[in-house]
Amino acid sequence: NGLHLSLPPLKPAVTSNVKLSVSRPDDKLLSDVQLYPNPVTDQINLKYSISRNTNVTIKIMDVLGNDISTLFSQRVESGDHNLNYPISNKLVRGFYFVRVVAGTESVIKRISVIN
Repeated sequence: NGLHLSLPPLKPAVTSNVKLSVSRPDDKLLSDVQLYPNPVTDQINLKYSISRNTNVTIKIMDVLGNDISTLFSQRVESGDHNLNYPISNKLVRGFYFVRVVAGTESVIKRISVIN
């Protein structure tokens, strides 16, 4: 009941110049997205990492998916990034989503505002 493979015989001292390209699932463009504090009272703090230069957009959405505010939208260099966004008088009490989009990848984090 094991896996049976049939391979051609190996020839000694013969090398191959075939190159294999294997995409790894951990080779992500956007990673380590952290949003704090949660619940939020006065300021959203967001940390994220980018593995290569790309365009990044960060938006706040309501529970229905409607855009409330675009916090950030521009090209960034690879590395770790921080964004601090004061919410006083901008968001009423309730639940929201912060969507971070880098290239074709996105991460959505839920936040609770208790101002």
